[in-house]
Formats: sequence, C-alpha cells, structure tokens
Amino acid sequence: MGKYTKRDIRMMIEQEDVEFIRLQFTDLLGTLKNVAVTTSQLDRVLDNKIMFDGASIEGFVKIENSDLFLHPDLDTFCIFPWRPQHGKVARFICDVYYADGRPFEGDPRYILKKVIREAEEMGYRLDVGPECEFFLFHTDDEGHPTTVTHEQAGYFDVSPIDLGENARREMILTLEDMGYVVEASHHENAPAQHEIDFRYDEALRTADGIMTFRLAVKTLAQRHGLHASFMPKPKSGVNGSGMHINISLDHEGRNVFYDADSPIHLSQEGCYFIGGLMKHIRAVTAITNPLVNSYKRLVPGYEAPVYIAWSATNRSPLIRIPATNGESQRIELRSPDSAANPYLALAVCMAAGLDGIRNRIQPPASVNENIFAMTEEELQAHGIECLPGNLLEAIHGLEADEYICDVLGAHVTRHFIRAKKQEWEEYRASVSNWEIERYLSRI
Repeated sequence: MGKYTKRDIRMMIEQEDVEFIRLQFTDLLGTLKNVAVTTSQLDRVLDNKIMFDGASIEGFVKIENSDLFLHPDLDTFCIFPWRPQHGKVARFICDVYYADGRPFEGDPRYILKKVIREAEEMGYRLDVGPECEFFLFHTDDEGHPTTVTHEQAGYFDVSPIDLGENARREMILTLEDMGYVVEASHHENAPAQHEIDFRYDEALRTADGIMTFRLAVKTLAQRHGLHASFMPKPKSGVNGSGMHINISLDHEGRNVFYDADSPIHLSQEGCYFIGGLMKHIRAVTAITNPLVNSYKRLVPGYEAPVYIAWSATNRSPLIRIPATNGESQRIELRSPDSAANPYLALAVCMAAGLDGIRNRIQPPASVNENIFAMTEEELQAHGIECLPGNLLEAIHGLEADEYICDVLGAHVTRHFIRAKKQEWEEYRASVSNWEIERYLSRI
C-alpha cells in the first residue's frame, strides 16, 4: 500500500496553501522535465488526465503519435521548501503512459521498475546508496556559469577555506525538509568540489531522490550566486565528479550479500553479483558514463577507476567491498558519474548483478594491490582489462551486449545509441582549445 491516498493529497494541498503543482518526469538523457498546473486542475492530475507532447522530448515518440499522459506517483508528493510560503509549489514524480493506458517503453522510470519487479520475482529487494559529487562555480556578470572559483579547499577541509560550506548546509537542510535522509557531506578533493551522500533506500526511491537532489542543489546554488555543475570533468588537472553506487540485496529482512563466515564478509551471492557486473561492464558504462566528457574523468591519476577489477582492501579497482560493521555489507561500483540518468544507470547495474546471481557468474580473483601502480606487464599477468576509453567504445560495448540491450528495451536502446553517436560525431568534428594552443603556432 502506498504512503498517500488521493484524499491525503487533497487535504495536504488545502492545508498547506499549495497553488501550483509540478508534474515531473525524466527524459532519456537524464534531464528533468515538468508540466505545471494550478490546483484547480487537481482532479485531472489525480485522474491521470494531464497530457503532453512526447514528440518534443528527446528520445520519446514521433510526431504522428505524440500524445502521452502523466500518471503521478502519489508517494512522491512534496512541497518545495525554497518556493513562497504563500501560494506554495508542490510536485509529483510521474510515470509516462500512452493514451490507451499502456506504460510508455521509453520512460526511464519504467525501465527501472521492470528490473525491480524482476528482482522481486527472484525474492530480492534492491537497496542503493549514492555518493553524489558536484562543483560550485561562480557566475559571470550576466549570470552565466563559469569554471571560476576563489577557493583552494581540498578533501574534508572546512570553512573559512571551504567557501561553499554555507550553500552545502542549506542544500542538506532543504533535502531533509523534503523527507530525504542525508548521511554525510564534505568538501571533495578538488577546489569547489563537494559531496553529499544519501542514506541507502529502495532503488526507485533512490533514483527519484537523485533527480530531486540535482534540482535542489542547482536551485539553492543559484540563490547563493553560484552555479552547481554535475559535469563529470569540468576542469583539467583536478579530480572529476563521480556518483559511486553502493548496492545491497535484501531477502525477507536479511542482507543477501553478508556472510559472517567469509574472510571479507561477502556471500557467494555477492560474488556472483560482482561477476555479473564485470561481465556486462562495457555495456553498463555507456549508461553510467554517458557523455563525451565522462571519459576525461576515467583516466589514470585522478582516483577514478580505469581498470575492470574488484577488491575488498583498496580503492583503485572498479568495484570495492567497503569495510562494514555487522550486516550492512554492500558492493560499491565506483565508475558511474554525476551526469548519468539515475533510472537507467540503476536499472542496468542491478540487472547485470542479477544476471550474475541467476547464472552463477564467478568473478576473477580480487586484486588487492594498487592497480594504478602496476605496469602493463603486471596488468596483463593479472588479466586486468580497461574500461572503455571513450564514449564511442562504450557505445560499441552496449551494441554488443544483447542482455543489457534487452534490459533497456528496443526503443531506449535505439534512441540512446543514436543520440550518443551523434554526440560523438559532433565532438569529433569540433576543434578544441587544446588543439589550437598546441598546433596553431607550431604548424
């Protein structure tokens, strides 16, 4: 049973003096969209009668069949704390449907819900905890974003060195006002870089939370005269922004990944889950690292993973088993970045792991040395391969993986690959500042 009923929604809207309702959904590339209505349209909202033009949304439908409908998830109702206290603004996160009542197969939230149902059929609940990183930059005199910052703070620094602390604190308090539990926050390694970590939750609520998080962070940064960027690598020479994903499976209240008798407290199911992730990681990477810019982060020397390996003792591999107390065992996938569509990213990561459990895919031996310090010969001796080196390699990995393509469905796979190949071609045809500076005066 859901948290809210239609009657509950009507009462809250009346008691809280809500005047506007935003019906939010996410497009194929992870951009938040919305249709706004006044509360005079509440009955139409609750009866799933709000329509929009799907042909205008990236990767949705063609113009000859463009009418799509928004079905609000009542449990996602919340009031934006940063909006006026009189005539408040509330929101629902919505699922997208065709006019005949069928779920729209191009809706990223629908893709994740399919994987969640698959896990439930196997007896599991998927729990996820994200580590969300971002930069806070100055804007110019016209309000446009820059990559300029006046601070030089580093990992775990505090004010007055950390000039973004006040903005970050307001973001956290706002998110908690909206019902999200923030476990920790801190300044990250690069100047102007920050991290806010959610408490783990069921996968769909986590994906909804990530989209809400991005909206809140950008909105509140603007109030502080700053621009919040989730671009994976906005500046060369410093660490990029990741979105590490911590995953666990629950079966009837028991953490399936925990085994007290294992030296690293990881169960056989956990090993199989890692095996599935590693088997499908080249295809998964196209979704978890979806931009040309994503691969500027996945290079040696900046802490981001480059090599396909796992470990329980160090942070250099792709997959890590964090130290835990008791039964809070989890698997941390370190490659995803902050530009990923969270619905698709969680869907393919979960599906890959479930495939590992279903087919008993045993991962290779864990690698406990610092992989970043290994020579090419040592990497080959351990059988360690690299993640895709650019977006096109990742797309080719996706095209070659029938299982992950099936998870996404034909519609999403086709439109996503087409959009990403177009992005790659535009990038390939562009001339960068690096090329101008290196070649113009020399040749």
